Amino acid sequence: MQIFKKFSQLSSFYSEYVSFLYPHATTVKKADKCTINHSLLHSHSVSSHASHKFVSSGGKTAGGEGDGAGAEMVGPQRPQFVLFGSSIVQLSYANGGWGAILSDVYARKADIVLRGYYGWNSRRAVEVLHQVFPKDAATQPSLVIVYFGGNDSMGPHSSGLGPHVPLPEYIEHMRSIAAHLQSLSDTTRVIFLSCPPVNEAKVRAGVSGIFSELVRTNELCRQYSEACIELCQEVGVKVVDLWTAFQKRDDWLNACFTDGVHLSAEGSKIVVEEILKVLKGAEWEPSLHWKSMLTEFGDDSPYDLVAFDGKTTLNPSDWTFHREIQWD
Repeated sequence: MQIFKKFSQLSSFYSEYVSFLYPHATTVKKADKCTINHSLLHSHSVSSHASHKFVSSGGKTAGGEGDGAGAEMVGPQRPQFVLFGSSIVQLSYANGGWGAILSDVYARKADIVLRGYYGWNSRRAVEVLHQVFPKDAATQPSLVIVYFGGNDSMGPHSSGLGPHVPLPEYIEHMRSIAAHLQSLSDTTRVIFLSCPPVNEAKVRAGVSGIFSELVRTNELCRQYSEACIELCQEVGVKVVDLWTAFQKRDDWLNACFTDGVHLSAEGSKIVVEEILKVLKGAEWEPSLHWKSMLTEFGDDSPYDLVAFDGKTTLNPSDWTFHREIQWD
């Protein structure tokens, strides 16, 4: 009872604190329960965005003209790879994550841009699709890697709340995402990631007493994974079959996850390996495989480290000695 009382007091204080800092904050009443919109701690309400100016890659601002005509915020401009998805994406820079690995692999070749949203399903993704990927942007991404489905595949809650999205609706949302991304430019490439499996026992142990009616099973993951793969084959989008890739490891249940769902460093290595396989095998012009892309400012220089002969220099631009894995 003491713990519950302290939690209630903390929740009350938290609500007042949010109201004080963010007067636009709202509470959403569903199923006779109020929940604070916690995202407002990190961003203002949508209505307030219009009054702010953000510099785009084209040198203009979202709320007005840029200070320099055609100037880049940071140059030279590199190809942009956007990671778009739920927590598997948001956490991809944590615990030796696959986003961080890709940033290292593509250092001085492409900028990896993170657009990950913890807890999101495909229904929420399509609601913001045009904001995350505006068609009139000055520059468009060269590659978008998309992951949604893990939260969609969770069993429905009896209240009607929660992230579950019925399979037919999930397919149509992913179809809409694919169509929008393919329409951005003739050179914007798209890769979807299918649902990986989960460690059901670890999930149940980790959420007991926290979540209500949480249903996350490998059978549901399999169904949504297969649906994603079939859709990609239909609409001509490259896909990484994470459901199959993870289970090639005998120890995948314990090696690939931190909590039964989110990826450990070992799980992330599988994701990177499979993405690089797709990029190497894709017949895209220009190629987006890291070994085929130019290295920024990669010319030889007399300022490079001096070689053993004392007369020449060694260009370190493409050295990869530091990597635990020498990626193909």
